Amino acid sequence: MPKTVITPPGTVTPIAPFSPGTFADGVVYVSGTLAFDKDNNVACVGDAEGQTRIVLETIKSVIETAGGTMDDVTMNHIFLKDWADYAALNKVYAEYFPGDKPARFCIQCGLVRPDFLVEIATIAHIGKKA
Repeated sequence: MPKTVITPPGTVTPIAPFSPGTFADGVVYVSGTLAFDKDNNVACVGDAEGQTRIVLETIKSVIETAGGTMDDVTMNHIFLKDWADYAALNKVYAEYFPGDKPARFCIQCGLVRPDFLVEIATIAHIGKKA
């Protein structure tokens, strides 16, 4: 099955060998997304709400570039550095998924840099639009 790499305009160069997203057979797979600023530095250091918002905006841009919307999200894989940030994550998350919620899981783990607080990977079913 062929796939299409999804790279929204203005995307910073990833810090590792991966694409922001891929589209195959009507499904968008969004890579684990972290809160980077335009210079590939950690954004909103110490602010879980701010990092969550940046992460979800980045995910939204990948899905929209592929032709979908956040309503097409079917699964989120959430990684938190500290459970103390769970409420902050959920506060922002609820803004992006106000209606029917996608399936998800959330685990606590170390992230690629110490100042990152949240990472989310997403799957969205948008049909065969791209």
